[in-house]
Amino acid sequence: MNIRVEQPCPQCGGAVTLSAADRLLTCPYCKVKNFLLTGGGPFRYSLPNRAKDQARLVYAPYLRFKGNIFSVAASGVSHRIVDTTQDGCGLPGLPASLGLRPQTMSLVRVSSETKGRFLPLAIEAKKVFEKATKLHNLIDGNNDSIVYHHAFIGEIISFIYLPLLIREDGLFDAVLGQPLTASSQALGGVPFQSHWQMKFLAALCPRCGGNLDGEGDCLVTTCTNCDTAWQIAAHGLERMLCRTILSNKDEAALHLPFWKIAVRLSTLDIRTFADFIERTNQPMVVRPEWRNQAMQFWIPAFKLRPEIFLRTGKQITVSQRQLGTERDLKIKAVANLYPVTLPLNEARQAIKVMLAFSAANGPALYSKLPSAEPETIATSLIYLPFQDQHHDWVQSQTGVAINKSILHFGRTL
Repeated sequence: MNIRVEQPCPQCGGAVTLSAADRLLTCPYCKVKNFLLTGGGPFRYSLPNRAKDQARLVYAPYLRFKGNIFSVAASGVSHRIVDTTQDGCGLPGLPASLGLRPQTMSLVRVSSETKGRFLPLAIEAKKVFEKATKLHNLIDGNNDSIVYHHAFIGEIISFIYLPLLIREDGLFDAVLGQPLTASSQALGGVPFQSHWQMKFLAALCPRCGGNLDGEGDCLVTTCTNCDTAWQIAAHGLERMLCRTILSNKDEAALHLPFWKIAVRLSTLDIRTFADFIERTNQPMVVRPEWRNQAMQFWIPAFKLRPEIFLRTGKQITVSQRQLGTERDLKIKAVANLYPVTLPLNEARQAIKVMLAFSAANGPALYSKLPSAEPETIATSLIYLPFQDQHHDWVQSQTGVAINKSILHFGRTL
């Protein structure tokens, strides 16, 4: 579901159309860039309406969940892309879902200028997860299989409000103008809460004041003026130390970001790379030096279709010994940095799924996952060079290939 949001520029007031995944607003009129930060909780949107008396509106919340669901069951690792909206207030007479309307209309961001009252949320977000998981298992036919682990990776949670108009002759859908069977009596609600207010942060380097570079959905921006990278955090910008791998090719490359996460899985006796190779029964001979090498998972720091996400992470993780020497990333000297669109906390959630997907002896390892808690030792963001090979981007040291169209599709997830 590709959702469009109308957002006025905080600098000049010009109307800007964003994707719901965008966190960096670039005004096409004044060219000023601003980060979008939530005051608290998810972003909140409303379907547009033309009601003359906005103060009489009541907003019914719908909870939107979009993301990838991964399941590790006795039958194997399965996955599905889920995009669903669910009635969040439980008011009888309201539609169970908003259907296609969020796709066909440009949503309006709820702000302190939004008049009317907001009905409280009567369902917890985890209930939406559980419902999506049950649907996932039902479709995949895994109802009779023991499920050892679930993971929600790359999820976007937001509120989409349906505006309702209270009239003397009943309650009406303020978007379509149609009457609803729900009663308008005793509808409570609260006005807009100050902690919901979205905040804007100028996209300026905290170190030198230069303009930061990045695309709308990026989570890490760069400053070519002072050669630094900055991560978008809940309360502002945090310095991000990035590294890259020396390439054995001279051709111009696309540099794709990966989260390198060093972990210990004590309950599975996985502390070193050699342990990982042995526990997952990889078809290779363990070298002595691997027993002194900490276990490091390489998780794509960008969104991909679930099966490609797992395959790419597994191939880099298993083949990490073939990668070249790491060095500090010199932003001025490295071209074509692909945007980081998957945060570190999401990458951590992918570790157990990636471990299960990597295991050649799957069933023997799956049953141990519930008690396996990865202990993070160190994390870093590494940009790997990929060469242009017609329809694919290829990492020459490991042979990992990603189709260009699949990489492009990942930006819509």
